[in-house]
Amino acid sequence: MIELRELTRDEFEAQVAEAGVALPIEQTGAWMDLESSITDRTFWGHVAFVRDGQPLGWASFADYLTHGYHYLRSHHGPVWVRPLGPEEEREALRALVAFVRKRDRRQAFVRLAVQHELDLCRPTLSITPYDETVVMDLSGGEDDILSRMKTRGRRDVRKALRESPATYADETALASSSFDEYYDVMVETAQRDGFTPAPKADYENMLRILGPNRCRVFAGRVDGQVVTWTIATVNDGHAVRYYGASRSDVPHRNFVTDGLIFFEALTLGAEGVADYDMMGIGSERYPGLSSLNTFKCKFAKDVVRVAPDRDLPVHRAFYGALCLAKRALDAVRERRSQRRKD
Repeated sequence: MIELRELTRDEFEAQVAEAGVALPIEQTGAWMDLESSITDRTFWGHVAFVRDGQPLGWASFADYLTHGYHYLRSHHGPVWVRPLGPEEEREALRALVAFVRKRDRRQAFVRLAVQHELDLCRPTLSITPYDETVVMDLSGGEDDILSRMKTRGRRDVRKALRESPATYADETALASSSFDEYYDVMVETAQRDGFTPAPKADYENMLRILGPNRCRVFAGRVDGQVVTWTIATVNDGHAVRYYGASRSDVPHRNFVTDGLIFFEALTLGAEGVADYDMMGIGSERYPGLSSLNTFKCKFAKDVVRVAPDRDLPVHRAFYGALCLAKRALDAVRERRSQRRKD
């Protein structure tokens, strides 16, 4: 039988280290500190999934308060010591529901990464999940990294190296002292691509709380002006391209960012980082991020399957009511959108 045990941060980190399991940065205590810096989010707990006295996996949870109700969030968790089959994962999730009900009856559901299609879970209410990503192998040198790209990726990077007017650098220290210039580029990117950027304080807190060993800023400049930048996270030898932004009025804009990503790959690889995750693309089952595929997929020849986010209801009746409310709201928005088109 699988049971859950709550752990202190020290216990959590010691058990994971002893098992030799690499943690996604979102599962670390430092990330829980970052979550707690955001309004209506608080650290909830670290837990171990245990069978016969031995850890089977671990997860870190933050409490999210939204629209008057609470739910738990575990980004890229749980982390398992080995792949689970569908029935074993089902047993683990049932144990999690029982644990949450006993510890905190406020929680409506848990949002976490679930590998298998299980009837315990539901599609996420409010985010765009993904089950495929692009991961660059950073081993070797410049030629090795280029050789593992698709032909189009090698062509575009080499074009950037020949033609891009940009110079690239690790600007973590500079961005940590003032994020204003970088945020201006993010605002321009959001206006061009049709999304709302996070408040500037969120990026500043990310740099401050995670620190320069876990959170890096790389930037490309033309004539001294930031024209493209990336926030990359690093933990346990693995990096993730978490945020990126670029200006619209720069010559060879797309190739400027290609050059930046290649610079990031070389820099991180030289520091011993094993791989670089482009953080999600669209797939047949989860097409929401498909607009990113053309750009991201050229940096590796294959895609990597990952466990997508799903919702695990704790109070099923209340969760069902949330789903009904969401469908009603979507219908209203659709009618409004149709009227605007007409």
